Amino acid sequence: MATSIVDPPMLLERRTARFLALAVICLAELLVVLDNTIVNVALPSLGVELSTGISGLQWVVDAYTLSFAGLLLAFGNLGDRYGRRRVMMIGLIGVAVMSVGGALSNSMGAVIAARAAMGVFAAAVFPATLALIINIFTDRRERALAVGAWTAMAGFAIAIGPISGGWLLEHFTWHAVFWINVPAALIALAATLIWVPESRSDRVGRLDTLGITLSIAGITLLVWSIIEAPRHGWLSVTTLGVGAFGAVLLATFIAWELRTPAPILDMRLFRDRRFSMPAMAIAVGYFSMFGFLFLITQYFQGVREYTPLEFGIASLPFAFSVAIGAPIATLLGQRLGTTPVIVFGLLLTGLGLYLGGQVTVDSAYVTDVLPSMVSMALGLAIVQGPATESIMGSLPLNEAGAGSAVNDTTREIGGTLGVAVLGSIVASYYSTRIGPRIDAVPAGMMNDTEKGLVKASLLSVIEMRKRPLAPFFETQRENLIIAMKTAMLQGSHAASLVAASAVIGCAVLVAVVLPWGVPDRDAVLLGWRKSTQPQEDPAR
Repeated sequence: MATSIVDPPMLLERRTARFLALAVICLAELLVVLDNTIVNVALPSLGVELSTGISGLQWVVDAYTLSFAGLLLAFGNLGDRYGRRRVMMIGLIGVAVMSVGGALSNSMGAVIAARAAMGVFAAAVFPATLALIINIFTDRRERALAVGAWTAMAGFAIAIGPISGGWLLEHFTWHAVFWINVPAALIALAATLIWVPESRSDRVGRLDTLGITLSIAGITLLVWSIIEAPRHGWLSVTTLGVGAFGAVLLATFIAWELRTPAPILDMRLFRDRRFSMPAMAIAVGYFSMFGFLFLITQYFQGVREYTPLEFGIASLPFAFSVAIGAPIATLLGQRLGTTPVIVFGLLLTGLGLYLGGQVTVDSAYVTDVLPSMVSMALGLAIVQGPATESIMGSLPLNEAGAGSAVNDTTREIGGTLGVAVLGSIVASYYSTRIGPRIDAVPAGMMNDTEKGLVKASLLSVIEMRKRPLAPFFETQRENLIIAMKTAMLQGSHAASLVAASAVIGCAVLVAVVLPWGVPDRDAVLLGWRKSTQPQEDPAR
C-alpha cells in the first residue's frame, strides 16, 4: 500500500488556511448575531422618534427573527445544493444592501420592512457558517476547537452588541446601528472570496417550496396574534382566529413534511431523542434569552433611566457569561455526557429568570440584578454546546447545511416566540394599569399625542422628563412615572415566572427522556471519542 508523506511546511500552510477560513466564517456569524442584539439598545430612540409603543418595538425585533427563522431551513438546503460559500456570499451582499435601506428609513413601517429583509439574507449566511466549519475541519480535535470558537462568537456578539450600540447612539442617531453593518458585511464578503473554500452536498432532493411557504405563513400568523393580543384582546375573535389559522397551517406543514419525499425539515428526525430533546432545550433556552433581552432593555432604559451606553456597560456581564459558559460546557460534557450538562444549564437558566422576577424599582444592581443576568447567561451557554453536538451528530455529513439550519431554526423560533409572548405579557400588564391613569391626566400636563405615547411604552418616560412643567404638575408627573415603572415591573415579574416555568419543565423532560452518560458514538463537536468502540461510518 502506498503511503503519502505530507511536508510539514505544507501541513502548517493548510492548517493556517483552515483557521483563516474559520476567522472569516466567525466574522460572518458575528454580523448576523450582532443584528439580533445591537438593535435592542436603539429601541427607546426608535420608539420616541417614530412614535411607537411596545407592539411596534416587538415587531422591530421579531421582523428580523421571523424571516430569519422561517428561511433558515430553505437556505440550509440551498447551501447543500448549490454551494455553502456561494449562498453565504449572497447573504452578505443582501445584508449590506438592506442595512442601507434601514438606515435611510424615516417611518416605523420602513424600519420593520428593512429588518425583515435583513433577516431573509441573514438566513442565507447563518446555516452556511456551521456547515462550512464541519466540512473544513476533518480532524477531530481541530473540529472541536473550531465549533467551540463558533459557539463562543455568539457570546462575543452579545457582548459587543449593547456596548457598541450604546457608543453609536451616544455619538450618532439610531440610523447608525444599520450603517455599521455595511462595512462589516463588505469586509466579510471580500475575505470569504479569498479564504473560504466551497463545499456542497453530493446528495440533495428537490426544494420543498410548499413546506417553506406553510412554515413561514404559520409561524408569522401565530406570532402576529401573540404580539397584537394586548391591543385586540387575548380572547378577541381577531386574536383567536388568526392564532388558530396559524396553528392549522403549522399542522398542515407537519403533515406535508411527513409525506413528501424531499422535506425541508425531516420530521422523522424528532423520533430520535438525541435530536428532539436538545432541539427543544435550545428552543426553550432562546425563548427565555430573547424575551429576557427585550425586557431588560425596558428595565435599564425605562425603569433605571440609563443612557444607551450605560445600558451597554451594565449588560456586559450577561454577554461575557455567555462567552465563558461555552468552554465550560465542553469540559463538563467531556466528563459527564450530554444530558446532565443540558439539565444543569436549564436549571441555572431557570434560577436566573426567577431571580430576575424579584427585581423591584429600588433593587440594587450588584446584589439583585447582576446575579440574575449571570445565572441565566451561564445556563444558556452551558446548554448550547452539548445540544448542538447532539443535533449535528444525528445527521450525515452530507446534510451538514440542513442540520445547521435545524439547529439555528430552533433558536430563532424560540427567540421569536420569547419576544412575542413575554413582551405581550408586559404590554398587557402595562396598558391595563396605566391606561386609565393616563386618561385622567390634565391637558396642561400632557397633550393627546403624549398620552398615546405614554400609554404605549414605558420608554417615553425619558421624553416626559425633558418637558418643563409647573411645580404643581411636577409632583403629579413623578407619581405617574413611578406608577409606570411599577406596572412594567409587575408585567416583567409575570413574564419571568412564565419563562422560568417553561425552562424548568423542559429540564425535567430532558432529564426523563434523554439518555444519560457519555454516548457510545463519537461526539466530534465536544471532543469525545469512545476508543473501545468500533469506528462508525464517517458520514454519521
